Amino acid sequence: MPFVEESLWIRGTVRDVYALASRMEDYPLFMQDVRSVRIVERGDGFTLTDWETDADGRIFRWRERDEFYPDEGKIVYRQVSGDVKRFEGEWRFQATEGGCHVTLTVDFDLGIPMLGPLLHPLLVKKVRENSRSMLLAIKEKIEG
Repeated sequence: MPFVEESLWIRGTVRDVYALASRMEDYPLFMQDVRSVRIVERGDGFTLTDWETDADGRIFRWRERDEFYPDEGKIVYRQVSGDVKRFEGEWRFQATEGGCHVTLTVDFDLGIPMLGPLLHPLLVKKVRENSRSMLLAIKEKIEG
């Protein structure tokens, strides 16, 4: 199944970068492809969120569970329902000299075995671009 990993160094503290990444409901304010993120439920160490994104004019909708591990510098997310069979991954935050190294992983499966070999390479490219765009948006927001 397709797996994408993108990383970026951000001039900011793990605390600040993690705090911004954890506020997913704010993503539409500074991430171009994210149309909406609505919190459905907030519990101890998790949120359930409804997402709507635009990928080259194609709207994707899903509900995901986000689990927050601030002491480990990690956010784990997993689609619980939506447009693809599987969509999950994690954010990792590591302190480095003068900043924070952020890694975003995405593991997904369209759930269409016959079309997978044709579509997965295109989707990997788009997911990689989108992941990079999300990281750059956070970097710009933190660094100003």
